[in-house]
Amino acid sequence: MTVIRQEDFIQSVADAFQFISYYHPADYIRALSAAYDREQSTAAKDAIGQILINSRMCAEGRRPICQDTGIAVVFLKVGMNLKWDATLTVQEMVNEGVRRAYLNPDNKLRASVLSDPAGARKNTKDNTPAVVHYEIVAGDHLEVICAAKGGGSENKSKFYALNPSDSIVDWVLKTVPTMGAGWCPPGILGIGIGGTPEKAMLLAKESLMAPVDIQELMARGPASRAEELRLELYDKVNALGIGAQGLGGLTTVLDVKVLDYPTHAASLPVAMIPNCAATRHVHFHLDGSGPAVLTPPSLSDWPSLTYDTSKGKRVNLDTVTREEVASWQPGDVLLLNGKLLTGRDAAHKRMTDMLNKGEKLPVDFTNRFIYYVGPVDPVRDEVVGPAGPTTATRMDKFTRQMLEQTGLLGMVGKAERGPTAISAIKDNKAVYLMAVGGAAYLVSKAIKAARTVAFADLGMEAIYEFTVEDMPVTVAVDANGTSVHETGPKEWQTRIGKIPVKVA
Repeated sequence: MTVIRQEDFIQSVADAFQFISYYHPADYIRALSAAYDREQSTAAKDAIGQILINSRMCAEGRRPICQDTGIAVVFLKVGMNLKWDATLTVQEMVNEGVRRAYLNPDNKLRASVLSDPAGARKNTKDNTPAVVHYEIVAGDHLEVICAAKGGGSENKSKFYALNPSDSIVDWVLKTVPTMGAGWCPPGILGIGIGGTPEKAMLLAKESLMAPVDIQELMARGPASRAEELRLELYDKVNALGIGAQGLGGLTTVLDVKVLDYPTHAASLPVAMIPNCAATRHVHFHLDGSGPAVLTPPSLSDWPSLTYDTSKGKRVNLDTVTREEVASWQPGDVLLLNGKLLTGRDAAHKRMTDMLNKGEKLPVDFTNRFIYYVGPVDPVRDEVVGPAGPTTATRMDKFTRQMLEQTGLLGMVGKAERGPTAISAIKDNKAVYLMAVGGAAYLVSKAIKAARTVAFADLGMEAIYEFTVEDMPVTVAVDANGTSVHETGPKEWQTRIGKIPVKVA
């Protein structure tokens, strides 16, 4: 009889979450590299290049791929014949492994989990508890999948109870464009079909844990309706032209996964969950012989790329004027230099509450830029840990008030802005700049100094002042309200429609 020892299981979970924080799965890197090679959109190719450069840097430096180091998700298949040598419950052992991983002083990960989600929303400080899914199976071994899912992609999860006669393909193609780019494409779509609503969602999530193998499926051909759906959706979703980071291009998804389950005759529940550019999961077995041994991918799996700063226009944030901002065109690549303020959800809520009360803000935003970010804590000689952008649309409801009452000149974030924010940007002749989601470590190398200037009690959501050198961004909404996330996908959907071969 296999005996799984408590310490072996805990340490395996801890090692796994450290491992996936800085190693992309090799299959994902190969697929992303292939997408980079075939990409024809200049903006999308630049974004994919940044993600690949960042990924290799993280593998070499053992620092997080993304500043959002995710909520811990664990899938367990527990053999019916194994025995536990443990005093803690399985949930408690998983939580202890997560705690060790996220508080590891050599590579501290960002704690993003909040208790009392509908109330005080208090950070648990160690990213626990994990979300654990159990299945009791035949045998005497323990199968474990550890995944870290970021909020940007999780928030784009979709569910719909279709009628049995409805088209799943039509629903997916109608729904994907509504997700925007906050899920950081190019990534993977997980589709769960059947069962009950909660089963469909679980199937969608579990499907994302499989290797990227759409090219192999193309080569051998489909053997089931689920595999036929994978191929059809892969071609048709990419033909939408959304592209990397929503900028327009050939590759929106690197793979589409489908799992199904028998369902009620009156039902067709369908769920869709994306995996972002920070695809993070690892699969291992425990057989009682000790903790898991995780083999790092080879650095030869990554292409040799470097970021070319010569193609960007240098901007001095300390002297930039509204006239200069008005001259920037949609799609322009800028290199930011100087002082850059930060702030995200909690800071914006606090600031707007203060403004509503007529109180003075602790920071002067006149002619300044704000970066939507919640960085990872620094280690060793770092100024700041990985510091990629967070989803900008979450700040849309604050944008007009911030622009009109603080003198704010521009914003930096991830993905598109909604119509409310775009209208405010246009009316105030401001600008929105997009940094690449999935390039957090690369961005952090452009940050040469950091200090907390307000709301220190908010932790990673405090307002910092960064000193940046050549931080790469793209003009995503110009002073006239033109959005590249609207123009880019439309252009590339038209272009792809004229390409006589499949987007492979």
